[in-house]
Amino acid sequence: MEQALTLREMVNKSPTQRCTASGNSKVKVISVTSGKGGVGKTNVVVNLALALTRIGKNVLVLDADMGLGNIDVMLGLTPEYNLHHLINGEKGLLEVMTDGPGGMKILPAGSGIQELSELAPHQKLSLLSELDKLDHSIDVMLIDTAAGISGNVMYFNTAAHDIIVVASPEPTSITDAYAVMKVLHTKYGENRFKLLVNMVKDPAEGREVYRKLGRVADRFLNISIDYIGYILQDKHVSLSVIRQRSVLELYPQAEASRCFVDLARIVSRWPVNQHIKGNIQFLWRRLMGVDAWGKI
Repeated sequence: MEQALTLREMVNKSPTQRCTASGNSKVKVISVTSGKGGVGKTNVVVNLALALTRIGKNVLVLDADMGLGNIDVMLGLTPEYNLHHLINGEKGLLEVMTDGPGGMKILPAGSGIQELSELAPHQKLSLLSELDKLDHSIDVMLIDTAAGISGNVMYFNTAAHDIIVVASPEPTSITDAYAVMKVLHTKYGENRFKLLVNMVKDPAEGREVYRKLGRVADRFLNISIDYIGYILQDKHVSLSVIRQRSVLELYPQAEASRCFVDLARIVSRWPVNQHIKGNIQFLWRRLMGVDAWGKI
């Protein structure tokens, strides 16, 4: 969309925004999404975040599954506050932010809070105001979206620089992954996606899922799908979920863990060209639906 491109250009070229960043801190915003639940999307976010910290990246994880967030549960954390308190102005950003394994920072979402399932404009404004105060040096922001094609999911995906679509070899997962990309393309102008295939029995199965999605996309959509790899099916993943820890932390030599390390190396090579202050403003202006002239 022309509006989206204009906002990206504004952030890239604004001298004021470049000057507001401290030091050389830059941030890459990556959304991790899926068409259906049960494909291990949140597990991917948690382990990718930890793998990135282990190669020296400062990572912020935003649990954007508003109202049904579970990153804190998956990691065995019990944060006192969450995004609900931040949005309502009850607590500040630093009070809500939680430390995770490896030094990652986490902004936990609330669980069972219906009003967060579709954020209103004033709630997005509240988030914008708080995130503008962020002074941590962040290299990568990972956004764990909800599954599906709700308004919140679309907002967070269009706000990111890169969209990772997680699919599994199941036919329903492949169909729903295509549906997410179709909506993001036809209604929001997104043309580039990165595909990660989770829970595969071998590398060939991952490539086959990519081939199926690519064939349908080439026929019906004018989009680019970059295959960024696979995560092997591994019993250690289930064991780590039961223990509320990441598989990379508990079983670093497991097959799935090695896949996450490889994925982190790939992600770390993606270009970064925006400072955190400007990028945060860009992110939340996109979520608010603000046009290039600052109007809603």
